[in-house]
Amino acid sequence: MEKYFVSNNKVLGTKVLTTIENELSKCTSFSISVAFITSGGIVTLLETLRELEQKKIPGRILTTDYLMFSDPKALNKLSQFSNIDLRMYNCQDKEGFHTKGYIFDTGSDFHILMGSSNLTQSALTKNIEWNTSLIVDQDDEYKNALFNEFTQLWNSKHTQPYSLIESDYQERYEDSKSVKRILKTFSEKNKIESLKPNLMQEAVIKCLNDSYDRGDNKGLLISATGTGKTYASAFAIKSLKPKRVLFLVHREQIAKQALKSYKRIFQDDKSYGLLSGNSKEYDSEFLFSTMQMMAKDESLSHFRKDEFDIIVIDEVHRAGAVSYQKIMNYFKPKYWFGMSASPERTDGFDIYSLFDHNILYEIRLQQALEDNLLCPFHYFGIRDLEIDGEVFDDTTGYRQFSKLVSDLRVDYIIEKANFYAYSGNRPKGLIFCSNKEEAKELSRKFNERGIPSTSLTGEDSQEIREECIERLVSDTREDYLEYIFTVDIFNEGVDIPEINQVLMLRPTQSAIIFVQQLGRGLRKSKDKEFVVIIDFIGNYKNNFLIPIALSGDRSYNKDTIRRYLQEGNRIIPGSSTIHFDEISKKRIYESIDTANFNDVRLIKDSYLQLKYKLGRIPGLMDFDVFGSIDPIRIFDNKNLGSYHMFLKKYEKEYNVSFSSTEEKFLEFISKKFASGKRPHELLAIHHLIYQGNNLFTYLKKALKEQYQIEMMEQTKINIINLLTNEFATGTGKKTYEECIFIQPDGDDYSISESFAKLLENEAFKKQVDEVIKFGLYRNNQEYSQRYENTSFQLYSKYTYEDVCRLLEWEKGEVALNIGGYKFDKNTNTYPVFINYDKDENIADTVKYEDHLVSPDKLIAISKSNRTVSSDDVQTALNSSVLGIDMELFIRKNKDDKISKEFYYMGKIIPTGTYKQFVMPNTNSTAVEIEYRLKTPIKEDLYDYIVNS
Repeated sequence: MEKYFVSNNKVLGTKVLTTIENELSKCTSFSISVAFITSGGIVTLLETLRELEQKKIPGRILTTDYLMFSDPKALNKLSQFSNIDLRMYNCQDKEGFHTKGYIFDTGSDFHILMGSSNLTQSALTKNIEWNTSLIVDQDDEYKNALFNEFTQLWNSKHTQPYSLIESDYQERYEDSKSVKRILKTFSEKNKIESLKPNLMQEAVIKCLNDSYDRGDNKGLLISATGTGKTYASAFAIKSLKPKRVLFLVHREQIAKQALKSYKRIFQDDKSYGLLSGNSKEYDSEFLFSTMQMMAKDESLSHFRKDEFDIIVIDEVHRAGAVSYQKIMNYFKPKYWFGMSASPERTDGFDIYSLFDHNILYEIRLQQALEDNLLCPFHYFGIRDLEIDGEVFDDTTGYRQFSKLVSDLRVDYIIEKANFYAYSGNRPKGLIFCSNKEEAKELSRKFNERGIPSTSLTGEDSQEIREECIERLVSDTREDYLEYIFTVDIFNEGVDIPEINQVLMLRPTQSAIIFVQQLGRGLRKSKDKEFVVIIDFIGNYKNNFLIPIALSGDRSYNKDTIRRYLQEGNRIIPGSSTIHFDEISKKRIYESIDTANFNDVRLIKDSYLQLKYKLGRIPGLMDFDVFGSIDPIRIFDNKNLGSYHMFLKKYEKEYNVSFSSTEEKFLEFISKKFASGKRPHELLAIHHLIYQGNNLFTYLKKALKEQYQIEMMEQTKINIINLLTNEFATGTGKKTYEECIFIQPDGDDYSISESFAKLLENEAFKKQVDEVIKFGLYRNNQEYSQRYENTSFQLYSKYTYEDVCRLLEWEKGEVALNIGGYKFDKNTNTYPVFINYDKDENIADTVKYEDHLVSPDKLIAISKSNRTVSSDDVQTALNSSVLGIDMELFIRKNKDDKISKEFYYMGKIIPTGTYKQFVMPNTNSTAVEIEYRLKTPIKEDLYDYIVNS
């Protein structure tokens, strides 16, 4: 019997949900008995349950009417699956029902999850839950006892198929809910509502007061959509006790909403007014104005330059516009308060400089979810429809508009909206389209099908927009709307907390806009447990932006993005979940594969946004500290190679110039060592810069004392060859022929004359030092947990060259010469490299079926034209006896032209099982060898490698 502990642990990146999803995806049948089932619990599993239905995997689910807790809406959804038999146990008198058990039959054994977790959103994702996962044999005594108990309850006279009691339970549930609602209303009716700041808002209050006390006159709040920026500004400004405040927005509707928010905080202590096309309340103490109206000379003439103590600019990323600039140039308040969820711009305007780069507080989507400031979302990335064999791509709308609005697509959209559903009694949804014509036509066809909807564009008046929103959120109007179709007018600013479903029918062109549209549903609202996001994904070239937007990761590391696509549910904070169907995953993977993240345009854009934020040329460390693009993308760009070369080409304020030799040294250090995969060379070069001699005397001591690494003779030879250009092979040797760092000096080594001469240039010395410090920082952050006696960190990524270097080989080897594995007799090491996904077009002689049987078992194939008696095969089979270290490296995608790295999976040991065979479609023999992994691959990485 195998046992595992299963909990929701954000530090370890584990959730009960992912365990259940994984078990369901592998089982041949399942049985579940839980006391409580809610819509939030079911929606997290919808995609998995849909796939099980398609595979005809049977399931039994037993729940109860205990405490009238289980949601009929959730039970109705479960009962719609043809493969699921749903039954309800009717509790007698004061009888309790507290089972929380999940049984998965895999065909060969049973996987059982027992503990505290019901099928509810919080239990599956964020509550403190303790469960035990067991793997038992078919005839296990524990399993048999559990099955007997389940069968007794399943067949009890108090248990009935849910379909037979559905209406009765619905009625009893609603009666119970009504009683609870009355009791709650009675207990709260004498309470006086008092708004209190949340954690984020409290932080903003402190930060604004600190800034004001320092004498600053500008400050910027960066806060994710839905976290309460407007209330945060009101709470913070109240603490400063201003006489007059101006609140600037770009739409009248937003001004009205902001006015209501401020009035709730300041109540009747101030007078409030609007300045817009429809209102001219100039004399109000707190004035809420549209930018368009305030920018008029007539409006400005009503106010002194110092009229307002504080001016708030909402959605301040728009402040680069001429009208905003006119207002900012006119007024001289005591404090400018800027707010935005996304101050980054693509037009080259520096919003940060408008606020003297004074960021009061910053909280992005991931942190806001972790701090429970937002409503949980359940994102479903699903394939868009194929019509006449054609998949929607970036040009479909221009070429064949009729397909975008065809009856087939409309029915498909409605089907999916109904399947993934919403929280609450009816949908209150926003649907984002590619263009106005699509929005109008789709709305017309929804109405034809009895689904009340409308479309809104920039052409509609403020009154029409407000009326439509009121119809959308109302629970009492007969002319209610279920959906509003739009293109971009709701991307930002508009506060509609009741939104419970967001449909995305357009390609993702920007991670910023994606998050803005997602954010429309993230505001919390009474009786809204979650919001459903349905993204219809076609063959769009920028599909890779979807996982980037959801993760908030801006490193642009392809494998990191791929893993988020596969494992996002484990990573995303709180109760939110992320799901992609298989076709959508494939489309996004293809987009990632073809994207060039070393593209200088991407690097330039990321660099500019960071520079704007800091108000200066960023240092290398700034990219990591502020979550910008990974500087390794700069080093790996074949036309750059170093940060210096990037700045030289693209930064006008950078006036440092180096000789070609200096540039080559910087490139060598940046490309070879700055990733920090081991500290040896970084320490060595740092010592050469500041001491110059007795290199290995120092290095031996430093590695031992600082890193607990013993420097052997082979280590020394390896480093000497690296720092004298003797390690490189192929074209690399010629490229860096000038890069000689050291020379012999008695029994030791010292700095070479050429390198010492270059260091006389202080600017060059400073930049070398910066790269070295960055590399050491990266080593500490990402590669410091060395596995056993190796220089590798388990599950970190390494290139062929890295592996040869870290195994301390005297010379490097090009990939062609390694050919999947290579034994180095000097170091007694034998790395094995596996490309898990192979190109279907490669020759049969190299199309080996290497595969993982389980997290701790590998089948690897020898090179072609080998027999059991071949030297390399014998060396592998007898590696344990010969004291040879076999290390395993696996790469998911060989076709990625940018990322050439392999995951390090630890040591492997031959089990003694092997088989010689003739390779398919050839006359070549090879040998299949079974290995045991000394450390089983962790679950999420194994799943990514094997299943995605």
